[in-house]
Amino acid sequence: MNQKWPTGSRNQEDLKNLAGNPDLISGIYNYCDRWCQRCPFTSRCMVFAMEEQQFDNPTAHDLNSEAFWQTISDSLQATLEMLQEMAEEQGIDLDLLDVEADMEEQRRLEEETRNHACARAAEAYAETVDAWFDSVKDLFVEKEDELNLRVRVNILGDDPHEEAASIEDAVEVIRWYQHQIHVKLFRALHGALEERPAILEDFPKDSDGSAKVALSAMDCSIAAWGELYRHFPMAEDDILDILVHLDRLRRATEQEFPDARAFVRPGFDEVEL
Repeated sequence: MNQKWPTGSRNQEDLKNLAGNPDLISGIYNYCDRWCQRCPFTSRCMVFAMEEQQFDNPTAHDLNSEAFWQTISDSLQATLEMLQEMAEEQGIDLDLLDVEADMEEQRRLEEETRNHACARAAEAYAETVDAWFDSVKDLFVEKEDELNLRVRVNILGDDPHEEAASIEDAVEVIRWYQHQIHVKLFRALHGALEERPAILEDFPKDSDGSAKVALSAMDCSIAAWGELYRHFPMAEDDILDILVHLDRLRRATEQEFPDARAFVRPGFDEVEL
């Protein structure tokens, strides 16, 4: 039996229905870390609902299946249709846009962003993380052997399972945010170059929101490295160097985006009364 997939118009209707759902938090997905497994707001996120809806069929997760690419195609078509409608409502003729000039400007902004000290430091951090984990594979094997021995010996008051869970969680956090710090910082820096201060003076800046996500990722990463520092005393010097680099990046980001910490992210930083 062939699976029937929704047409673009049907997807567009679904998108509109989701957008109008009062239970969903508007824009919460714009300033999240995409770690849905640890997020308490998945039931109130439109992007999560869309992914659940679009990929509820197992074959739709398979990049080699026709269903996967059909789902992507339908989503793209629905988005383009909505974009066209919005442009028409606002009197914008998409055919008159100077695409070539806009692309040239975007290339210039991307180059400027890529060369920013914070962007370079974030990229260097991601590379350092890979290098560190490659260099300490033996340490993790030794730690695993040590923990297994302690389980067998069963010393009163010793909890190797808790230590193993702490190490595993720290590694998971570091790896999750390793590249995201650079991605979110790049978005913040790039956005700051595009923003018009005179127009946005009385409104929260999207760049501050992205910078706050990056700062949060740095905070979590620093805490995670602190855990590894405690469990691997033989690697303290290297871990300390990484912590110093990450803390300097955090301070530089706070200096570049002084209002980022105060940015109120929908859902995450709002207290419902």
